[in-house]
Amino acid sequence: MSPKSLSRILLWSSLLLLSACLPSLPTGKPKDLALPSQFDTQAPADTNSVAYQHWSHYFDDPHLHTLIEEALQHNQELHIALQEIAIRQNEVLARQGEYQPNLGLQIGLGLDKPGRYTRAGALEENLEVAPGRRFPSPLADLSVAAVASWEVDIWQKLRKAKKSAVLKYLATIEGRHFMVTNLVAEVAASYYELLALDNLLLIIQQNTELQRAVLEIVQKEKDNAKATQLAVNRFEAQWLNTQNLQFEVKQQIVATENRLNWLLGRFPQPIERDATRFFDIDADSIQTGLPLQLLANRADIRQAELALQASHLELEVARANFYPALRLNAGLGTNAFSPERLLDPHSVLYGLGGELIAPLLNRKTIATQYRNANAQQQQALYRYEQTLLTAHMEVLNQWAKIENYRQSYQTKKQEVALLTQSVEVANNLYRAARADYMEVLLTQREALNEKIELVETKAKLLAGKVTIYKALGGGWR
Repeated sequence: MSPKSLSRILLWSSLLLLSACLPSLPTGKPKDLALPSQFDTQAPADTNSVAYQHWSHYFDDPHLHTLIEEALQHNQELHIALQEIAIRQNEVLARQGEYQPNLGLQIGLGLDKPGRYTRAGALEENLEVAPGRRFPSPLADLSVAAVASWEVDIWQKLRKAKKSAVLKYLATIEGRHFMVTNLVAEVAASYYELLALDNLLLIIQQNTELQRAVLEIVQKEKDNAKATQLAVNRFEAQWLNTQNLQFEVKQQIVATENRLNWLLGRFPQPIERDATRFFDIDADSIQTGLPLQLLANRADIRQAELALQASHLELEVARANFYPALRLNAGLGTNAFSPERLLDPHSVLYGLGGELIAPLLNRKTIATQYRNANAQQQQALYRYEQTLLTAHMEVLNQWAKIENYRQSYQTKKQEVALLTQSVEVANNLYRAARADYMEVLLTQREALNEKIELVETKAKLLAGKVTIYKALGGGWR
């Protein structure tokens, strides 16, 4: 048998032995999740989805448009995400350089003076550099060389590591898209909340003026002995109670304005808005599309999918660490004891070699890294499935929220209209001594509470309009 054949047999035998020593991994795999064919909220299958609408078309308030545009330009979290993308991009370049040859220039300078009564010193005493010229003492050592090294990627380990870095880079881009979706939704939700608080404050102030007018009438009647001090005190107490409600609302307005300014990346300042449009904002005709479209519209789903693919490649890289690594080394240069001899052809030196390195004593560390890579792949798969479940549930919840609060808002409007009319009727009956003052107080209180609930119901309906747009994956395009 020739030496070449023997070397091949030894090489393949070692590879089989190393592959047989791979640690066993858990065989359990999470169940595959398949999205339903359509949302439960829709009877017919419809591919139209508001997620494809640009946020400037979905939200038709020009003041809100200005706020969102400023947030997209100046929000600090988005700038941090951009730097994370740059970091991941640099990691791709670093991985790419790992499977390319390394070439460097090496310059050496040394000085050597062995002892005379040593082997090297004794040899120098009897050697001549040239006829009649002895070795210089001390002896200089000058070298200039180009050196190269290259790990041959025979198992595709380095290329798979680079592909994993590319996938992680793409995942950070999808992560930023998801941040844009969240930012647009948060700005819109805060803006609608601010409009609701403005209308709430207006209702409280209007009722305060109404109750103050009624209180003045009761005080005059008390002066004319037509009402008691008890009635005056009860009307005044309710008037003060209603007046006190506005201070909490004003505090909420300040906090909401500050939160909006923070999202816009600026110091607190007044937020321009038109509160009179609050009750006219439409929350109808919201199309959800099909669940399968979430895979393309939801950036967090795409991010989880890319992370899953990257984890699979990292498992392949961890497995390849068990196999031998082939490294080639080469060098070409010149070496002499004096500068004038560096360009002499006799000073030229070169070298070429290769080495095959297989792990033997450090296998526990490699095996641990392999098991960890497998566990991380399992985690990535579970996260992907969890993201799918979360996305589907969010759409269903927000659709139900919109439908329920839309119906609640219609009935609440009728209730407010009736109670507003009842307040005027109760005041007239009280002046005609045909109703007790307690009936007037209760009617005023009920009317105020229902008006407040009407604003809150509308605010929840608009919050549903925002969150379903976010749940469907809108806002980042």
